[in-house]
Amino acid sequence: MNTDARRILEEVKSGALSVDDALLKLKTKPFDDLGFAKVDIHRQIRQGRNEVIYGAGKTSEQIEKIIGNMMENGQERILVTRLSSESYEGISCKDKLTYDPVSRTAYTGTMPKPDGIGTIVVATGGTSDIPVAEEAAVTAEFGGNKVTRLFDVGVAGLHRLLSHKEDIMSASVIIAIAGMEGALASVIGGLADCPVIAVPTSVGYGASFEGLSALLSMLNSCASGVSVVNIDNGFGAAMAARKILRLKEQK
Repeated sequence: MNTDARRILEEVKSGALSVDDALLKLKTKPFDDLGFAKVDIHRQIRQGRNEVIYGAGKTSEQIEKIIGNMMENGQERILVTRLSSESYEGISCKDKLTYDPVSRTAYTGTMPKPDGIGTIVVATGGTSDIPVAEEAAVTAEFGGNKVTRLFDVGVAGLHRLLSHKEDIMSASVIIAIAGMEGALASVIGGLADCPVIAVPTSVGYGASFEGLSALLSMLNSCASGVSVVNIDNGFGAAMAARKILRLKEQK
């Protein structure tokens, strides 16, 4: 059960909160309709995490209004992904945001301390994959996960990856991010005993078809148990990794 719902029920049990007040909290309108967006207020109650703003395709004004609505509904820590530097500069409340141009993420509040439940290793085939990797890493850290970054450890120089065997063997979840032929995921999948989430990137020459080649390679991985998310979807990989670690927490 997610943290907010459990807290409400525990407050009722202890007498700190009346049944009527608890019902009011749980029955609050599940979303706010802003016309251009319906802000999901109940996602924390349903899924244990707040809604994240996808910044691509939204105007600075729209992003700002969504942030304001979330804050009005008590959400102090807000994450925005795929936020271009131009859109960030156009947000009048940007002084409330911490912005990272590499991952194109921004967030309000502060990063939480790691919860101590395992480690997510984020590994990239090359330096050009770092923007996707940082999106994954920032998303995971924003959720309270400990992250270890292994950048530029692709199969073109396999010794680079093997020099980090201790990190690979001790990881709870590994996010393997690569373009070109996407072979990194198979190699890591053959070394690690933990779940491996593969992220194909749109990095590579013409025949890589903007990540399609890496996607198909990862889907056809000969290493068993490798899961694959969409091209450049660092955010989705981090959310999957977080859910895996939550299962570990519940044991």
